[in-house]
Amino acid sequence: MSTLKEDALKYHAEPRPGKIATEITKPTLTQRDLSLAYTPGVAEPVREIHKDPEAAYQYTGKGNLVAVISDGSAVLGLGNVGALAGKPVMEGKGVLFKRFADVDVFDIEVATQDVEEFITVVKNIAGTFGGINLEDISAPRCFEIEKRLQEMLDIPVFHDDQHGTAVIISAGLMNALKIQGKSLSEANIVCVGAGAAGIASMNLLSALGANRQKMLMVDSKGVLHTGRTDLNSFKRGYAVETDKHTLADACNGADIFIGLSGPNVLSVDMLNSMAANPIVFALSNPDPEIAPDIALAARDDLLMATGRSDYPNQINNVLGFPFLFRGALDVRARCINIDMLKAAVYALAELAHEPVPPEVLAAYSLDSLAFGKDYIIPKPFDPRLRERVPTAVAQAAVASGVARLPL
Repeated sequence: MSTLKEDALKYHAEPRPGKIATEITKPTLTQRDLSLAYTPGVAEPVREIHKDPEAAYQYTGKGNLVAVISDGSAVLGLGNVGALAGKPVMEGKGVLFKRFADVDVFDIEVATQDVEEFITVVKNIAGTFGGINLEDISAPRCFEIEKRLQEMLDIPVFHDDQHGTAVIISAGLMNALKIQGKSLSEANIVCVGAGAAGIASMNLLSALGANRQKMLMVDSKGVLHTGRTDLNSFKRGYAVETDKHTLADACNGADIFIGLSGPNVLSVDMLNSMAANPIVFALSNPDPEIAPDIALAARDDLLMATGRSDYPNQINNVLGFPFLFRGALDVRARCINIDMLKAAVYALAELAHEPVPPEVLAAYSLDSLAFGKDYIIPKPFDPRLRERVPTAVAQAAVASGVARLPL
């Protein structure tokens, strides 16, 4: 760990502090170039945008620019570290946007955790951007912030901790169900963690055909059931009438376990009580809800995924948000809606069925890789992602009427 700490700090500090920078996209070699870049030439696009705000997409970088915005209240697994301390994470998000989908990013750290102040800041700077990626904002505040900004703005406002996670979980789960011989509509699902990612994932799975009455969500106090009086409005939507009140109760007979909580909460006894051919997505990072070696030793009929890159089936948000925004920006979508999320799910799931390109095998030092228990979702370095997912998202935006441009 000391080596990791030293390497990480050196990586961020040298040879130039930080991970992202701006670049100039036009010639600046002559006096003429500068007169076009700034005064007097810059007045011409100013006049055009003043006449028609949509012209900003033609004459500025707005159309390929996303704001990664956070208040630092829920940064990775580090908690409420504040806006400035979250900046390395926001810069890292910018790296992923640029590396995987060539989307430009400004990271913005807002030094307030007051909902009204935060919304006002984002609303007032939104015109600069083609999209807003909300990041690392604690629940349940994040739900209200996203909903209200979506209502105010005519560009995509997307909370990746909610919907990005939901897309990747759903894509992996679609394929896991095929392998395990189960159907989404009939599956009994346990989700541990009733925060932003958990609720968004269950919302998306419901839209894809899961049965809400077969879902049990579990928070730190147990199953969300109708007898509880301590649930906020978002959790109440998943409260069911059941005599199962503990995680152990919920796991008994379950087909699917989705962990978005903390390390080692799923015991071997709980795992053994699950139905035949179970699916476990233990996504707590870095330590999953149950260690894969322990889980696979206990159940040879198990299909397992984690959030870690050193095990098969990593549920990694980088498979989602860069390509969702790429597709949305390409058709100037006004939002990222449920149809676009579902399109991304299907595109990711289908890609895992195809032969894996040699460059992906080389990137992961593998001799072979094929659809099955150890490969249910594409690898992040698969070059086909850049074409397949944005195209599917853009098509869904056009079909659902939220695109300003044709495909």
